[in-house]
Amino acid sequence: MLRIAICDDEEKQRRESASLLEAYFDSRPGLSGQMELFQSGSALLERVKAAGGFDLYILDILMPDLSGIETGRRLRTLGGGGEMVYLTCSNDFAADSYDVRAFFYLLKPVEKDKFFQVLDGAVEKLNRRRASAVVVSTADGPRRILMEHIRYVERVGHCVRYYCTDGTVDSQSIRISFRKAAAPLLTDRRFCLCGASFVLNFQHVAGVNGQTALLDDGQAVTLPRTSAVDFKKAWGSYWLEEGADQ
Repeated sequence: MLRIAICDDEEKQRRESASLLEAYFDSRPGLSGQMELFQSGSALLERVKAAGGFDLYILDILMPDLSGIETGRRLRTLGGGGEMVYLTCSNDFAADSYDVRAFFYLLKPVEKDKFFQVLDGAVEKLNRRRASAVVVSTADGPRRILMEHIRYVERVGHCVRYYCTDGTVDSQSIRISFRKAAAPLLTDRRFCLCGASFVLNFQHVAGVNGQTALLDDGQAVTLPRTSAVDFKKAWGSYWLEEGADQ
């Protein structure tokens, strides 16, 4: 079940987007979705703060309250890891949509076939992320952690600590190097080894300022001085490649 938010200040457009989504699910047996409609970015943000984020956001860009781009930025700072699809009458905001890590940018009026194609891609990406996980040996037994929930990992004493969207998890004492312990994460291009004892998930890094990585939950992680420049380049390259893949 996909949770989907439609945000547009025009009631007619909200209804049209909802109708397209209903037709999409009707044409995809085995796939279902639950939609919520919002007439402003502020209303959507309040809902996310109160009840958590959505899997997919269908956002208008030109809205009188908060623009769709600004709404997207604020969703990212709240830890919103869902995919964003922007709908707009103007071609002037394509670059801005990549700035908030949007999955796609569509011009209105939206063509049904193109919309379905974009949704297929977003669903495939969501499913890949949901399926990716690591199993960590803890004092209470094995623990499966979804990779998309991991913000960063560091060595703390003799264990590896996983900082996740729902708390922290400590591994049992390790007798191998941190790099070897983190190897399952490093097979996924979202993760980057930074120095000898840090691995960060690019998905949860909202910005890099000098030696500081700014995370999407408001945390600030200090990067090793010798790795900060390379990390910022790798972070920028990751999001450029994400945009190119779309």
